[in-house]
This record gives sequence, structure tokens and C-alpha cells, in this order.
Amino acid sequence: MPGKPSNQEEEYFAKLEFDRKRKIEAEKQARMAKEEKHRLQELHHMHCPKCGMNLVTIDYKGIAVDRCSGCEGLWLDYGELAAIMKLEKTGLDRLFTLFKK
Repeated sequence: MPGKPSNQEEEYFAKLEFDRKRKIEAEKQARMAKEEKHRLQELHHMHCPKCGMNLVTIDYKGIAVDRCSGCEGLWLDYGELAAIMKLEKTGLDRLFTLFKK
């Protein structure tokens, strides 16, 4: 006839159960974070940060620049400003040096 489990056994199984529940909760939180990131990307992708209207991609000398259909603002992705600066070595170069590090 098996005896009553010791406190160490109960503690061991309680820890296993706690670890299992913590792992399930962490996976749930990661899944929810991924879904939220995807939802926000769908909501904001190709929308103007200033007015919220749709962005239209235009070609500027081979560089894709996003232009707002509402406020007509121009939005550049990472590296596009440097690429434009290489193309334009005139007065714009002096202006853009203000934005360089």
C-alpha cells in the first residue's frame, strides 16, 4: 500500500505544474504579440504618419519614394535619403548635410 507523498514530492510536482502553466502562458503571450504586430502593420502600412491618407510610391531617379495622396508629404525609407544625396551633388547636398550624423 503506497504511503502518503512526502512534502518534497508534492513540491516537485507543484513546480512541474507551475513550469508547464508558465510555458503555456508565455507561448500565448508571444502568439498574441505576434498577432497584434500583424494587425498594427495591416492598419498602418502605406498610410501617411501625418494625416493617415494612403501613400503612393513614386519613382525618383530609380529610388522608390512614398508620397501622401492627402497632404502630399514625402516619406523616405532607410537609406533612401543617402541614395538621393549621392544623386544630387548640388545645393541639396548642403541642405542634407544638416540631417547627417
